[in-house]
Amino acid sequence: MRLRFSIRLQLLVLSLFFFAIPYLGYNYVWELEQYLRTGQEQTMIGTARAVATALHERPALFDSESAYLKDVRPGTDLYAPPIPYPIQLDGELNDWQQVDDLLTHYGANEIVERFTSVQTNDGTKSAASENKDAASEGKQTSLSFEHMVGRYDQFLYAMFNVTDDTLLWRQENSLSVERGDHLLIGMQTPAGDLARYVVAPYESGWVNAFKLAESGATNRAVENALSIQGRWQETAAGYNIELRFPLSMTSGALAFAIVDVDDPVTRQKRYAIGTANTNNIDELGTVVTPSPEIERILAGLKYADSRVWVIDNHKRVLARAGDIQTASGLNTAKREASENLIWRWVETHWLLPLYYHILTKPPADFVDELEDAYALAGRDIGLALNGQPDSLWRLTPDNKAVVVSAAYPIFIEGAVMGAVVVEQTTNGIRTLRNRALEQLFHVILAVMILGTLGLLLFASRISNRIRRLRDNTEAIIDANGKIVGKLPVAKEGDEIGDLSRAFSDVLLRLQQYNSYLENMASRLSHELRTPIAVVKSSLDALSQVSAQAHTCASLEEQANTVALNSAQQEIFVQRAQSGISRLSSILNAMSEATRLEQAIAQEDVTTFNMIDVIKGCVGGYQHAYTDRQFALSYSPDVAMLKGAPDLIAQMFDKIISNAVDFSQPDNIIDVAVYAKDKRIILTVSNPGPLLPEGMKQQLVQSMVSVRPESETAQSAGSPHLGLGLYIADIIVAFHQGTLTLANRDDKSGVIVSVNLPKI
Repeated sequence: MRLRFSIRLQLLVLSLFFFAIPYLGYNYVWELEQYLRTGQEQTMIGTARAVATALHERPALFDSESAYLKDVRPGTDLYAPPIPYPIQLDGELNDWQQVDDLLTHYGANEIVERFTSVQTNDGTKSAASENKDAASEGKQTSLSFEHMVGRYDQFLYAMFNVTDDTLLWRQENSLSVERGDHLLIGMQTPAGDLARYVVAPYESGWVNAFKLAESGATNRAVENALSIQGRWQETAAGYNIELRFPLSMTSGALAFAIVDVDDPVTRQKRYAIGTANTNNIDELGTVVTPSPEIERILAGLKYADSRVWVIDNHKRVLARAGDIQTASGLNTAKREASENLIWRWVETHWLLPLYYHILTKPPADFVDELEDAYALAGRDIGLALNGQPDSLWRLTPDNKAVVVSAAYPIFIEGAVMGAVVVEQTTNGIRTLRNRALEQLFHVILAVMILGTLGLLLFASRISNRIRRLRDNTEAIIDANGKIVGKLPVAKEGDEIGDLSRAFSDVLLRLQQYNSYLENMASRLSHELRTPIAVVKSSLDALSQVSAQAHTCASLEEQANTVALNSAQQEIFVQRAQSGISRLSSILNAMSEATRLEQAIAQEDVTTFNMIDVIKGCVGGYQHAYTDRQFALSYSPDVAMLKGAPDLIAQMFDKIISNAVDFSQPDNIIDVAVYAKDKRIILTVSNPGPLLPEGMKQQLVQSMVSVRPESETAQSAGSPHLGLGLYIADIIVAFHQGTLTLANRDDKSGVIVSVNLPKI
């Protein structure tokens, strides 16, 4: 049971390596996503190049923007984004919420003029203007405002959300426009001249501007400017101003300034806060408006699944097309629902929620920090404005989406006049990645489940077979350790089948060895019975002879009896000594194998010629066994052998002795020595009785013999305990060889083969 649990546990642990499959698959899909991102990046650069190609060498698209000739001045240079519908001039400022992130705050740091009181010749006081640097010394003002401009069709709209602690209106019948809070407008006409305007109402409501004189110490209105119209609306904190005028009035240079008047008695101007000084044409800011012509060129790109920007060389937006929320990069079809309702339920309620603990869904909505941007920034844009295309990856502020942008320069007469920026999200790629991972996880989950179940079933089958092998092995051995049956032979060709067959073979050998041990007692009893009987009978005879001598009456009879008995006693003593000698031979033979094993451990190993040893032994056998004939054949190329020559000779003696015992007088015993496949083969073949079936391998064991009972019973002969071939096999094993016995092919005798390694 412990073994079965161990195998199942090991296979279960092995099945955990299936978790490497989703890891590798996950990394593979991520690699594919990187390739897709690289492809998307290159495609976007190609799109930006194509759009830029349509804008190359077209100066008319950029000539109206004078901002290309100077640096951008924040707060002074104004950006007028497109407005989707005309502003309702009601002073409420509600229509500006769609672009209110472009609001710019103006306060004490944006004072463009500071006015001081000056005594005139007629005794009155007037205000004199200081320069902007002197005006900026004061940091505390009661006036501030938020301002922005926008464009709709051919009109420019402007709004002012003014905070003023004191709103002082112009007197209704006053001809001076400087005697109350007022708005100054300075612009450059298409002819290149400075035009100044003022808005100075005497109450909340609809307003028009007055055109001011081109020069003069004071702002004197010379005529109405009805094209500049709007509304001035008082509020709790100050007032709101909304204006509109045609873009054709200016070439792009524009400035606004609000003049604060707080003293109702003197009505002196304090300072002017604005975008720039309206009295100096060189200080006017630039109004950059998205180009309608460029927007018409980009109009078709809103279907290109991208957001496209065209910027000037100051990174200000001239045109835009498309929406980043829908610019996923790839159009992915909706996942088809499975027709199997059970599978759909499992996938929806179990699998997909599990997967999306690892995966992330592309966001349905995310924060776009550039939604209403009028200027762009980034390393890719900087490189593009230096003439080198580039791309950039960025995270949205909420870290939900990844946006990739590609920028390509626009050239006019060899100079970079702007750049095309194309943006997309990676939502399409992430959707495809998630779907690929979903299918991959489906397959991996199925493989893991089936694989784990398969391994558990396989482990159960293996453990059951091992348990059955254990039970069968225990069943054929009784409580006394005796083998009482046979182990069933397995038919399977795997390792457990090999183990079962090995167990069966080992148990069979143990059974044969046990049988040998059981028979050894009877064999020893058989071998010892005869010499013991000889000794006992000789001693009994001696006792009878001695008794007869003592029973004789006369001295002469006793003398004759003693003489006769002396001869008989000598015979009986010799017979008893012969029996004792036979007993000693048996005991010596039994201990010969043990002594040989101990002697082999101390034997010196040398290199010798195998042929010389065999030839010497055969020469001695011809004199020792004169009634046998020996035929020796050998190959002259037999190599040297490493071992003990004396042990080889002793081994050869045992084999020859066995061959002589089983052959008849005048029989020929064949001896052959030859080399084969880096081995030395020694064979001894003799005519005689064949080996019994099933005994070929047992004959090299100790105390095993197949001699006839009549032969072993001869008391005059030497005892045959079956140790000859056993000792020979020990010597062969010491020389790392093998000894085998077999019948001749012609069934005329037996052949013994010794296989030894040569040097």
